[in-house]
Amino acid sequence: MLELDLSTFPTLTTARLRLRQLTEGDAPAIHAIRSDPRVMRYVGRPRSNGQKDALALIARTEADRAANAGLSWCIEHLERPGLIGTIGLYRLKLEHHCAEVGYVMAPDHWGHGYMGEALEAVVAHAFERLRFHRVEAITEPRNQRSRQLLERHGFTLEGVQRENYLWNGEFQGSALYGRLASDRSNPARYSTS
Repeated sequence: MLELDLSTFPTLTTARLRLRQLTEGDAPAIHAIRSDPRVMRYVGRPRSNGQKDALALIARTEADRAANAGLSWCIEHLERPGLIGTIGLYRLKLEHHCAEVGYVMAPDHWGHGYMGEALEAVVAHAFERLRFHRVEAITEPRNQRSRQLLERHGFTLEGVQRENYLWNGEFQGSALYGRLASDRSNPARYSTS
């Protein structure tokens, strides 16, 4: 079984971004992102109803890290601090050396390559530092932006479950993507502090 020690938070730095620990000060930006219908269209979770929801999310991510059960980062520009998105490793299956990656970003920052940069840093960290063998991503099949992002960054579509969950009165599907440590075709340039 893979053993993790997430007691020290790993800040990751890329060419344009800093991936750092979430703080309570990020609550307004998290609320703005997670209440935006464009962002949440394919997420299959309730939209944020206020900063209280955002603070609860931050507390949950910190509790997951304390329990070695997950790791979530704030994504911010190196030159303009402030949360523009989040990315994290969730649903850790330590006995199988497997983690799931998930992410959201403010629409004003879509189309600039930021999420791809963050994704590469997190996946490289998962393989190199945390020693995971596999990173998975699950997205709604209609979410073309997410699917294209994953495919551009070395994830392979492994299957689609049709209408496998009910959300807001509509059956949704799940597209499962996977990337193995041995698949690493795009080595990330990032540093850890």
